[in-house]
Amino acid sequence: MTWSHDYNPLGHLLVSALVAAIPVVVLLGLLAFWHVRAQIAALAGLATAGVIAVGVYHMPVPLAVLSAGYGAAFGLFPIGWIILNAIFIYNLSVQTGQFRVLQRQVAGVSTDHRIQALLIAFSFGAFMEGAAGFGSPVAVTGALMIGLGFRPLEAAKLALIGNTAPVAYGALGTPLITLAKVTNLDLGDLSAMVGRQLPLFSLIVPFWLVGAQAGWRGMIGVWPACLVSGLSFAVLQFVVSNLHGPWLVDIISAVGSMGALVVFMRWWRPSDVPEVAQSPTEESDFGPAWRAWVPWVFLTVFVFVWGLPSVKTALNGILSPSFEVPGLHKVVMKVPPVVAHPEPEAAVFALNLLSATGTALLLAGLCAGTVLGLGPVRLVRIYGETLWSLRISLLTIALMLALGFTTRYSGTDTTMGLAMAATGAWFPFFSPLIGWLGVALTGSDTSSNVLFGNLQHVTAQQLGLSPVLMAASNSSGGVMGKMIDAQSIVVASVATGGHPESPDAGTVLRSVFWHSITLAVLVGILVLLQATVLKGMVPR
Repeated sequence: MTWSHDYNPLGHLLVSALVAAIPVVVLLGLLAFWHVRAQIAALAGLATAGVIAVGVYHMPVPLAVLSAGYGAAFGLFPIGWIILNAIFIYNLSVQTGQFRVLQRQVAGVSTDHRIQALLIAFSFGAFMEGAAGFGSPVAVTGALMIGLGFRPLEAAKLALIGNTAPVAYGALGTPLITLAKVTNLDLGDLSAMVGRQLPLFSLIVPFWLVGAQAGWRGMIGVWPACLVSGLSFAVLQFVVSNLHGPWLVDIISAVGSMGALVVFMRWWRPSDVPEVAQSPTEESDFGPAWRAWVPWVFLTVFVFVWGLPSVKTALNGILSPSFEVPGLHKVVMKVPPVVAHPEPEAAVFALNLLSATGTALLLAGLCAGTVLGLGPVRLVRIYGETLWSLRISLLTIALMLALGFTTRYSGTDTTMGLAMAATGAWFPFFSPLIGWLGVALTGSDTSSNVLFGNLQHVTAQQLGLSPVLMAASNSSGGVMGKMIDAQSIVVASVATGGHPESPDAGTVLRSVFWHSITLAVLVGILVLLQATVLKGMVPR
């Protein structure tokens, strides 16, 4: 027996969309305005989504329960697994004293927090996004900035804002590779199209990042550094995405941006008087300076190798069993206009304990700990402390993903997307906002492309627009939703937690919400221009 989506259960698309949005309103409202704990807000949102799925969309109760369970499992593996091991590496670095050495070395590039934010939140975060994705950039960069003396809320906000422009090419191009499969459009054309949209924002984001951190005057004081960081990233992003493809865009762009900024800072210094990070004054000898980089070198090498398609495929085939979710796999039917013909929605869960990015992080931490002279007992103790400190956060992530998967399999998120798709001539403006909505709901640009990629394709054909432009816009607009999705908010809160002034998830959400919306609107304006005035930017 199968159950088919009904995207307009109330007979009027706008009314159905407003009802479908209630779980999102409940979640964000409780977090942002009522200061409810994240796990309670997620549970309330999940309960609301379940009631609407069953009571309004007539989804069978067993399917609703299975959808939530599938989402919770995905929240723990791989998302929670990645976060746990990323924080483990950070804790290992702190407890061995090597992070103090790393602080001094980063301060050697610049003691200015603004420059450090560019180097870590933007450039290094982009490298982590390109190599791993799935929340690891926010977790790692947030923890790094806390260690360098950033205030917890500041670190969380900057980690989220910095993790925008690279997202479409994250995890070695996974979002666009998935989009090409969903839409049957050429991968090279999609990569090139996104590469003619996001470089503009890669240039803007460093200025935006520092402006959000230090205000307009503070940004003006380091505008040359912002320009070097953003321009080097944008140029490489455009060239690699158009001439090579989506696989190495973030990695090459991030390395180029970091290198350009470090070289630039050798002969330039801000002329104003910035707020600086205080370098540690301890005289303890933690060994040679290179030891401070051991955990992060291992992290980079393991994550990069683990992400290579050939390695990933081999390991998944041997060490990562996957199975169809009983009672849910290909039982829920997607119907037109989302797809040309009714087709079943797959539900395949991969137990990514041994071959996922999280395991690469774990092995990197174990190898680094061994090189730094830690015995098995101390490594186990540090890992146990990390797990215990994250127990509530892991539960919250599971609940957030349970909510996202319930809206996905019930069709409520598609109802909201269809309401935007019904805007006619204004569709090019709303196209990126559909992608933004998808990422805000699912926490993943890849999932948003799966959810709405074909909808963008079909709508573009009906309106006489370029399917490549509209499908690519789903991914480009989606990156701006990354900073407000529940998963990222919780990860940022976790990565900067453990301090007296650490922010809760609601505070983090309020700090980035309007940044996300404003940037998404700017993407919409760009796409509207590309569809009407700048048609030459669309690959032919």
